[in-house]
Formats: sequence, structure tokens, C-alpha cells
Amino acid sequence: MKNYKLQIQNYLNRFVPFSDDEIDLIYKNLALKTYKKKSFLLEQNSVCTMNFFICKGLVRSFTTNSYGEEKTSQFAIENWWVTSMESFIKEKPSFNAIQAIEETTSLCLDKNTLNSLYSKVPKLERCFRIITENMLIAILRKDEIFMKLNSKERYLGFVKKNPTFMQRVPQYMVASYLDITPEYLSELKKTMH
Repeated sequence: MKNYKLQIQNYLNRFVPFSDDEIDLIYKNLALKTYKKKSFLLEQNSVCTMNFFICKGLVRSFTTNSYGEEKTSQFAIENWWVTSMESFIKEKPSFNAIQAIEETTSLCLDKNTLNSLYSKVPKLERCFRIITENMLIAILRKDEIFMKLNSKERYLGFVKKNPTFMQRVPQYMVASYLDITPEYLSELKKTMH
């Protein structure tokens, strides 16, 4: 079995140095869960009670509109946190759903446990502030890039930055994320090869 404790330790120590005892305490408060492919970590319109650290696998965050069309807003792979931030913090129904694209193993952290850990390990709050700042910067950068680039440039940038995604993620989800039609994505892929 993979050492998930070492994985989260290596991840957290990239932002703030933690002692082994602090890591032990943090790890003891995380719930290890595995989600089957296509199962939901969070249903749309449910309150998000967890922050998920992806140990193994791949998930997406998406919304379904009143016409049944899905719009993917985020992918998360190994060593990424994913949650519905507003729902998690304000305890209100989530606009997004989070779904496993592959079988996914996650370390789950609920809000009460997180707040309790902030008291016991104060540097964890600083660590999560840095992680949240990085997530916010990534979201803003994505929005800026999407405003500046045309569809083809968005696709090329996505493939360059995430070369393995194209093998792991169904094409229609990538198209939805890039805000293009699956048909246009097919055409782009053909012209690239």
C-alpha cells in the first residue's frame, strides 16, 4: 500500500516545515476514502463538508445548467486539493459537483477538524493560506489567459502545461473546460498530428 502519510508530509513541507509529530497529528485527522470512476465526491446543490487531497486519481469540478449541459471549471490530479470553496466555507449548497474521472483515493478533511487542527498546529493555517493564494492565482491566470487567447491557443497551452491530461480525461470534458465544442477539439487534434 502506498504511503499516503509521506505523500501529504512531502506536500505540506513544500509550503511550511512541519515536525514529524505535527504531521502525525494532521494525518490522524484525515479520512482516507476511495471513489470509483464516475462517482461523486460532491453532488451539485449539496453542501460541501470536505476538502479533498488527491493521493491518486483524477477528479473534475463542474456545473450542469438547466439544459443539462456540463461546464468543467477545474481538474485536480495527484497532490492537489479540491473543494467547493464557497460552499465549504459558508456552508451553503454548492454550485459545482466534484466527480472522479478515474478511481480516486483522497485524504478528506472536514471543516470542524480543519479548524481544530489550526488551533493545535498553528502553522497549518499559514500553510493553507499559501495553498489558497496559489489556487486563487491559478484561477485568475486561467481567466486572464482565456480572455486573451483564441480556442486554438487555449488548447495548445493546455496540452503543453498538462501533457498527460489528454490521455486521462475524456475529450468532451477537455472541450468543456476549454470552452470549445468537442467537434472543434477533434479538428484541432487532427491538425496537430
